[in-house]
Amino acid sequence: MIKALFYEFGEIDVFKNFVIAIMKEGITVKPEYNDHLVEIANTYFANRPFAYITYRKNSYAVDPMVYLKTSQIQNLVAFAIVANEEHKIKNVEIEKLFLKKPLEIFSNLDDAKEWVNKLIENREF
Repeated sequence: MIKALFYEFGEIDVFKNFVIAIMKEGITVKPEYNDHLVEIANTYFANRPFAYITYRKNSYAVDPMVYLKTSQIQNLVAFAIVANEEHKIKNVEIEKLFLKKPLEIFSNLDDAKEWVNKLIENREF
């Protein structure tokens, strides 16, 4: 891990090719939180691709409009969701409609990391 960043909505850990976000229990992920992701993209991934992994350990809501802003981050090339509970997986089907980036669902974090690393290593940017 390169850096752990703490925000009012949760934690974002920065790694070489991706970030892992763990949101706090009960929050609602709002479009304005993307400002932090843009800052992270510019600071840690300037001029190179990266992926976003959301590790859904906690229960929280997502405003689907957040994905419209997320889709505008040029060097964000993939989005992975790690979730085990059925209702969390069903919510992702709706969220997918708003994100204009490759998105996959995984039941464990290691599989998500492997997928995003392969995508980034095989991508010319």
